Amino acid sequence: MAHFAELDENNNVLRVCVVDDNIETSDGPLGENDMHVDGETWCTEFFGGTWKQTSYTNSFRKHFAGHNIYYDNTKDKFMVKQPYASWSLDSNDDWQAPIPHPTTDTIGEWPIWPVWYEEGQKWLGNWMNPTAEGGISLGWMWDEVNLQWTQEEE
Repeated sequence: MAHFAELDENNNVLRVCVVDDNIETSDGPLGENDMHVDGETWCTEFFGGTWKQTSYTNSFRKHFAGHNIYYDNTKDKFMVKQPYASWSLDSNDDWQAPIPHPTTDTIGEWPIWPVWYEEGQKWLGNWMNPTAEGGISLGWMWDEVNLQWTQEEE
């Protein structure tokens, strides 16, 4: 099955629809012709609006279209919207924080979930600690110099 994303006037994804691979294109069935303009034309004629084909397996146009995704005409890719003002695109068109993502997602044997804190320009984490009240230990900060999680000072 082929997947197509409907775009608004700013190229934001509105919805994704599945279309049968047997729809004919000028080069044969749609299922054998990824990114064929005839599939997008078929969607426009059937549903109305503006459509771009997207890949469920990310084999073309970078990302599968969906929530928080837009289509970049210049790059011919579906792109994730900038998550924070301080983040920038790398050479692969992936958003990167000014401080690299933590290199470990555990403290000892227990998992920690990193979250970017834009105001403080740092990674914070919540640790699943069965001995802590409620099972979660808050107040961990990523030390990018020593590459380890440390308890944040109050």
